Amino acid sequence: MATSDYAFEPERYERELAALIGELERSPELAPRGYQRLLRRYPKDGSGLFSKSEIIRGFRHLNATRGWQRDEGAFVERLRMKPVRTASGVAPVTLLTKPYPCPGRCIFCPSDVRMPKSYLSDEPGAQRAAQHAFDPYAQTLSRLLTYRNTGHRVDKVELIVLGGTWSHYPESYQRWFVTRAFDALNDFAGWPEGDPPPAAERAIAWDELDERVDGARPRGGYNRVVRDHARRVGEAEAAERAGWRELERAQRVNESAAARCVGLVLETRPDHLPAAEVVRLRRLGATKVQIGYQSLDDAVLAANRRGHDVAATRRAMRRLRAAGFKIHAHWMPNLYGSDPERDRQDFARIFADPDFRPDELKLYPCSLLESAELMRYWRDGRWRPYGRDELLELLVDCLVRTPEYCRLTRVIRDIPGTDIVAGNRTTNFRQLVEAELARRGLAARDIRAREVRHRAVRAGQLELRELAYATSVGEERFLQYVTPDDRLAAFLRLSLPARPVAIDEIATSAMIREVHVYGRLVGLGQRRDGRSQHLGLGTRLVERAAELAAAAGRRDLAVISSVGTRGYYRQLGFTDGELYQHRALEA
Repeated sequence: MATSDYAFEPERYERELAALIGELERSPELAPRGYQRLLRRYPKDGSGLFSKSEIIRGFRHLNATRGWQRDEGAFVERLRMKPVRTASGVAPVTLLTKPYPCPGRCIFCPSDVRMPKSYLSDEPGAQRAAQHAFDPYAQTLSRLLTYRNTGHRVDKVELIVLGGTWSHYPESYQRWFVTRAFDALNDFAGWPEGDPPPAAERAIAWDELDERVDGARPRGGYNRVVRDHARRVGEAEAAERAGWRELERAQRVNESAAARCVGLVLETRPDHLPAAEVVRLRRLGATKVQIGYQSLDDAVLAANRRGHDVAATRRAMRRLRAAGFKIHAHWMPNLYGSDPERDRQDFARIFADPDFRPDELKLYPCSLLESAELMRYWRDGRWRPYGRDELLELLVDCLVRTPEYCRLTRVIRDIPGTDIVAGNRTTNFRQLVEAELARRGLAARDIRAREVRHRAVRAGQLELRELAYATSVGEERFLQYVTPDDRLAAFLRLSLPARPVAIDEIATSAMIREVHVYGRLVGLGQRRDGRSQHLGLGTRLVERAAELAAAAGRRDLAVISSVGTRGYYRQLGFTDGELYQHRALEA
């Protein structure tokens, strides 16, 4: 949200706002052109236009001062900005860690020294992080306030922590970062309406760093520049520390906070996930891990100096799945040493091989960026970007091969076109692929393509389907409630390991890895007819999972619950363990 919006004083514009709001409520529908006409009819200060966040603040002010007692939810829904952000039932809050030396040497990776490795300073999320000096508290609170001021509910929040290799950062920094993000969630409800988010506690001037990395001459590179700059400005690492007790205290408070964390996502590399690290991620409260496959071809990984082989990815996947994590993989076609046909074979391995089969997937076709070492390979002709038609054909194949238990969250990385030296610059490529599928009489079957989103849902029309498939640790059951036209209203992932896993607490447990109910985000405790989040679908899925686990001979059903859903699972008969919640099952 713009800084000027925080300085807005609705009491100065009561007359204009009351008239404008009345017109908006009376209008049968708000087409963009008609909405703009209304704004011009009731200008701010005689010539300016009220922003949507200012109108919403004005509605709240007038409701309180004039005793309107009008339905804020209904009004806000008419004005809601980008409703798709919370259409999946959860408000995502993306945070970036500070710039930090990276253990990888990938030739395709950009090296913007003002950002954590692989991110660019002019990407939207990166700009928000830099504005708050990568401070987790300020980033989190700022995003929550923006959601509130633009009409979104934030009862249920998914914290998504990005920035290179999380597991390579010091453990003390990891604890501090997550603790401060939880502190912001806990403080949000008491933050005064209209007050801006706080300034960062410390501000290392990463945005003032003039030194750049030339991908064609990567001598020293990103790690040297970042390390030297942090040393020059005297980074106060002592302030970026928190103990486990501080984190656990913040987590306990969040269990009943107004903005609860219903998912914590961390990002790392396959070669940085030993068994002890997997346990530490869980102790931090993580429920999902983003992991960079990039390729499942050892020759391609070696050519791109990825730093690990496919066997490392297999080990990491087994550990994560055995521990119950949801797994969000990244895959990159058009890497150096590959070609479209080789990419097709590689993509097929993702779902054909039980060692992989991720729950979510990002497709990131390689683009050339000036700070990436790949520049040298492009200049001397060793690498070329795929043409538009080549890329379209490849991605059409990828979408139709993605099974219904996986969610394709991204098809193209949203890199500003001005940063791309060579390669695809079209950011809405998924739409192009889906249009081509429709032209051929085909359709994507992944989760994202089938979500109910804003549609009304009637419980009596839903069908429960169950899909079983093999994984590296045993059998997976994907339970889903679907509408007559195959729209997905809710699903549950149940893991039935074939042998004891390495974590004693869940050695012989069946594991609920995810429960998700789609539909527009509704407040905790609220009900609205036709909205899938309040038809009891989650509870029904959990009960069915318990039946399946008992039938498989399990005496314990565990769930990798997030901090904000612990109370929900307690109501369903689960009790707290050290890292998981458990429900005893009768044979």
